[in-house]
Amino acid sequence: MTAADTAEYRIAHLRDRLASEDIAELGVRIEQRGTGVALYGTVSSPACRAEILRLAEEELAGLPLHADLVVVRSDAPEHPEELT
Repeated sequence: MTAADTAEYRIAHLRDRLASEDIAELGVRIEQRGTGVALYGTVSSPACRAEILRLAEEELAGLPLHADLVVVRSDAPEHPEELT
């Protein structure tokens, strides 16, 4: 088994964990880029982002990891929207 095959297997295992564990996060994209892995997408909270990163570091230990996970704001606006 080559290093690329191993990385693909580990990425697939991470996808399974993100979908099946308490986090149930399906909106995060995971791609192999060269020798590293990129995670990107939007998540619902800072806690969700932290949990995804923790799982990714567990599953992908030893691989360069780049994360671009954006937390969606779900709080109410501070002022009314003005329409002109």
